[in-house]
Amino acid sequence: MSQGPSTMRYIRKHWYAPEAIPIYAVIGIAVGGATWYLTRLARGPDVIWDRKNNPQPWLNVDQGTNTKMMAVNQKFDKSYTRDKL
Repeated sequence: MSQGPSTMRYIRKHWYAPEAIPIYAVIGIAVGGATWYLTRLARGPDVIWDRKNNPQPWLNVDQGTNTKMMAVNQKFDKSYTRDKL
């Protein structure tokens, strides 16, 4: 007993409208961008996930390492990356 055709018919009848496709696309892009940005913030040097093994991760950042997303008028040797959360 397949529910496939009746489910598709329900979705097309109640949720599908050609004029709503741009709204779905914008919401999808916004959710994806917010997820990316939150994971980027969670991996920064000032966030502590493991207090026992590395209680102060910001002390491991070398001088000359960029920790920001964008650096204006500054030259850095490398960019900060966190090995694990």
